[in-house]
Amino acid sequence: MRELAIITKKLTKKFDKFTAVNNLNLQIPAGSIYGLLGPNGAGKSTAIRMLCGVLTPTEGEGTVLDFNVYKEAEKIKGNIGYMSQKFSLYEDLTVLENLNFYADIYTIPRKVQRERIEELIQMAGLKGKETSITKNLSGGWKQRLALGCSLIHKPKLLILDEPTSAVDPVSRRIFWQIIYQLSKQGITILVTTHYMDEAESCDEVAFMFGGRIIGRGAPKKMIKEKDAKNLEDVFIKYVEEQTGEKVESSFDKIKFIHKDEVGDSYE
Repeated sequence: MRELAIITKKLTKKFDKFTAVNNLNLQIPAGSIYGLLGPNGAGKSTAIRMLCGVLTPTEGEGTVLDFNVYKEAEKIKGNIGYMSQKFSLYEDLTVLENLNFYADIYTIPRKVQRERIEELIQMAGLKGKETSITKNLSGGWKQRLALGCSLIHKPKLLILDEPTSAVDPVSRRIFWQIIYQLSKQGITILVTTHYMDEAESCDEVAFMFGGRIIGRGAPKKMIKEKDAKNLEDVFIKYVEEQTGEKVESSFDKIKFIHKDEVGDSYE
C-alpha cells in the first residue's frame, strides 16, 4: 500500500454560522497528482488553507506529511511548497532576486542556493531572464517563477491553488509538463483547477460543492461510470444529483432581451 501524504477525517471549517468546509475526508497517496475541483465558493481554497497550516480547522482530524494540522502547523509550512492563484512574489525584484529571497527564507546554504536556483531556472525555462524585473514578465512566466520559488526548499508536497487561472494555453501546457515531471520525482501534487482538461490528467480527483465532496475517483473511471463524454459532464451530473435540479441557463427568464421585446420605445 502506498504511503499517504495527506489524511483528513471529517475536517471542518466554520466561520460563525457559515460552514465553508464540511466533513472533508481525504487520503492522498505520496507521489500522486490529486485534483480538488469545484466552482467558486465550493470550499476548495478554505480546504487548502487548512492543509497548509494557515487556517485552524473547527472540527475533525488531519495530517499532512505526518504532521498534525492542529499542533504542527509551522512544521507543515516548512515542508510544503505552496502557490496561489494570485501572483504573490515581489514584482519590483528581478527573477534571480526573488529566487534568492525565498532561498534565504528557508535558510538554504549559499552554495546549495546557487545550484538549486540554476536548476530551477532551467526547469522553468527562465534562462536569459534572470535580470528581468518580475512585473515585466507575462502571466505565464510569472507563474513559472512562482513555481520555482515554491520548490526552492525541496518540498515533499506541492500545493497549487488554481495555478493556471490567468495564463495562456501554451503556458498552461508547459506548466503541466513540469507538474508531471515533479510527480515522477516523487513529489505529491495537490492542485485545484477550473480546467477539466487539466483535471483529466490527475491520478485522482475529488469534486467539491457546497463545502462537501460529492464525488471522487480516477477521471477515466468516473467518466465511464457516469457514461459521460468528459469530466465536466461528470461534474454536472454530480451537481444535478446533489441539488435535484438541472444545470441549465435561465436566459428565458430575461424577457426584455427576447427578439419580440427588442426596440421597445420608452418615449
